[in-house]
Amino acid sequence: MDIVFTVLILLLAVAASGIVVRLAPFRLPLPLVQIVFGALLAWPRLSLHVTFDPELFMMLFIPPLLFADGWRMPKREFFMQRRAILMLALGLVFMTVVAVGYFVHAIVPSISLPVAFALAAVLSPTDAVALSGIVGRNRLPDHLMHILEGEALMNDASGLVALKFAIAAALTGVFSLRDASVSFVIIALGGLATGAAVAWLFSYASTRILNLTEEGDPAPGVVMTLLIPFAAYLFAEHFGFSGILAAVAGGMTMNSSAFTRTSPASARVRASVTWTMIEFIFNGMVFILLGLQFPHIIGSALLDAHAEASGSELRLIFYVAAVLLALYALRFVWVWLLRWFSSRGAAKHGVANAVPGLRTVSLTTIAGVRGAVTLAGVLSLPVALSNGQPLPGRDTAIFIASGVILASLVVAVIGLPLLMNGARRRADPHAAEERAARIQAAQSAIRAIDDYQQRATADLDEADSARAAEVMARVMGIYRRRLATLDDDKEPAANARRSEMLEFQMKLAAMRAERAALLDLRGQQFINDDTLNKLMREVDLAETALLTRGMGKK
Repeated sequence: MDIVFTVLILLLAVAASGIVVRLAPFRLPLPLVQIVFGALLAWPRLSLHVTFDPELFMMLFIPPLLFADGWRMPKREFFMQRRAILMLALGLVFMTVVAVGYFVHAIVPSISLPVAFALAAVLSPTDAVALSGIVGRNRLPDHLMHILEGEALMNDASGLVALKFAIAAALTGVFSLRDASVSFVIIALGGLATGAAVAWLFSYASTRILNLTEEGDPAPGVVMTLLIPFAAYLFAEHFGFSGILAAVAGGMTMNSSAFTRTSPASARVRASVTWTMIEFIFNGMVFILLGLQFPHIIGSALLDAHAEASGSELRLIFYVAAVLLALYALRFVWVWLLRWFSSRGAAKHGVANAVPGLRTVSLTTIAGVRGAVTLAGVLSLPVALSNGQPLPGRDTAIFIASGVILASLVVAVIGLPLLMNGARRRADPHAAEERAARIQAAQSAIRAIDDYQQRATADLDEADSARAAEVMARVMGIYRRRLATLDDDKEPAANARRSEMLEFQMKLAAMRAERAALLDLRGQQFINDDTLNKLMREVDLAETALLTRGMGKK
């Protein structure tokens, strides 16, 4: 019963955080609000306690979130930015482990070098979920957001693999760079292959074996999509590969799988709604669980330090500030050098003014916030060595990691809006291709309507042919009006858009009147709940499609 009560309280906190963010008179970052909610739940009077099991946390929460990010990640942009993403996700992680590891060992002698490397390894992964919650999905430039999201998808695996070898070195005192490099390649490639294979098998089963059709219930297929990230993660971990990369690869494979291309519209709509809800709940649970741990970790460490010697708590805070500054400095220099080398290559091809932008480099630096994977990683440090002695510096490492997570979130909340203030946002780089795609889709629809009308009226008499022609004109008129709004001539296009907007408002008013009439009929007992639900679903889907198209034209 206690577990059920705790889960219900956490779900209530997730919902309440979303309501607070929506009702607040100014913009509040959702992750920070959820961390505050978690800290309040850990307050002594409420005293909600949740044991943080890093292994269970990594298996339960991280795979579906990374799977959803991989599914949503545009592969074209990921491939175009592959060099920058890999240099951040692999090169910067390696440099962070080495440079920050030695730095931590130098300023905190009580932390052994292997433990310092382990701390640096868990501090290297960034959290794009927290970043999007702070700045929103459409605030940062698209190319920069794609790089940051791609980095966060890949560096979780590289950071945790580095952590694995650092822990092994701390426990055994033995480390081989050659063995670690070979193992990393095998672990990474094996994880990617496992995730892709699991997603492909699901796609094959859903289209060939389950035989999902328009008439069938899409729910079984949607439920199976929820199992893919867990299956990919568990299979990969069972074979000694990276479960995180398996979840990412599974999501990216689903992006172009047969399930996405050939599944009925009902399945795609149901899957989209389900995954949106799963992401909101799991993201919220992650940050609320972080908030639940911070008061105990940080408060206990500061109280213990104060009890040991006066001023020790200030020394702990200094450690956090120094490590955070070292992470920012290393990230700034690394990103600046990447952009500098990229600008030199562009200049050789005749691109003028291809120089690193200080604002972009600063945005990329501060946007590297740390999150749940960092805390889960540092809490997975073993308590004792192989000889039974306590692992030296473990508690200090956990405090530093927790402090860096909080500090990086606060710095991003304050610094990113200041850096983005006054920055000119480029026009939508995909507007032209979207317009071309709309034109081509509408033209294809008109041709298909014409072909179908010719086939359908081949054996009809004159009266039926006339009625079919009338229907064809009515349906074809929808697409012709759509093409008129995309006309290159500004005045006819503007007139068509005004007419379409008027039609949009009329349809919206009509659908809402339909809904009100259906509810009134149910209230008067003229129809039962089954009839109401069926008709309401039709109206809701039609209104959703209408609103989606209306939002796309803004």
